[in-house]
Amino acid sequence: MTSLRTLGSSDLKVFPLALGGNVFGWTADEAASFAVLDAYAAAGGNFVDTADSYSAWIDGNAGGESETIIGKWAKARGNRSDIVIATKVSQHPDFPGLSAANIKAAADASLRRLDTDYIDLYFTHFDKTEVPVEEIVGALDELVKAGKVRHIAASNITPERLQASLDFSDREGLARYVALQPHYNLVSRDTYEGPLQDLAAREGLAAVPYFALASGFLTGKYRPGATVDSARAGSAAKHAGSERGRRVLSALDEIAAAHEVQVATVALAWLAARPTVTAPIASARIADQLPALLGVADLTLTQQELDQLTQASA
Repeated sequence: MTSLRTLGSSDLKVFPLALGGNVFGWTADEAASFAVLDAYAAAGGNFVDTADSYSAWIDGNAGGESETIIGKWAKARGNRSDIVIATKVSQHPDFPGLSAANIKAAADASLRRLDTDYIDLYFTHFDKTEVPVEEIVGALDELVKAGKVRHIAASNITPERLQASLDFSDREGLARYVALQPHYNLVSRDTYEGPLQDLAAREGLAAVPYFALASGFLTGKYRPGATVDSARAGSAAKHAGSERGRRVLSALDEIAAAHEVQVATVALAWLAARPTVTAPIASARIADQLPALLGVADLTLTQQELDQLTQASA
């Protein structure tokens, strides 16, 4: 049985890979989404990440499709209490921003779609600097006190705003962010490493990185000259042409061969071993894509291998 990791200072225990729900209702229909969720749970997975805006960018979608699918699945399987559900506020077309009134209304809408009484981990999706941190944290604290949210977290936020939020929580005795969702992977290290990571370490926040596989580039299927039929091929292709991208793939290939695992498994294992990281987020359109992701729970890289990847990606 894979040992679960404690998420920051919270009482949440999570599988070392969070399943990304961004594809549910987008590139995975309800049946495919159920199959992925079933396979993830069967392997011991218990941490599902979504947002109220997924997938409003698709013609005909309103936003909230992913939450609705996850809610239906948990209801059908009767496993709500076994699953840690994370969702986010600020980007839904009908509930934009982080005003106190919007946070509360958006949370209620998410609860309805998820068909649940509580959200385990509630993220501010993108910080809105026009709203004082006091207003944001105050509204989130009310949700915690009302029992609608267990723990709060932040994504896409500057170190300065994050520090101000934590200081306000401490000063007023309010709910405090326990996690951070940064854009972080082997070929995108600059946004997190530095002041934000230092702050997370100092304040005991758990990092749950998104784009953990760089839109699929770190699966190894996007290589110079290769054509891949995927909605995210454009995002992944930009790394394939870079010197850094080639160095990273070369190191990943070598280490994956030594362990007889997939390239994606090694990329996630490097991330999972980084300071402050509790569980990288990765998504799967079909259940066949899951083993390479789930393998992170069983792969421990040597210090030499970790250093090799760190240097290749510098």
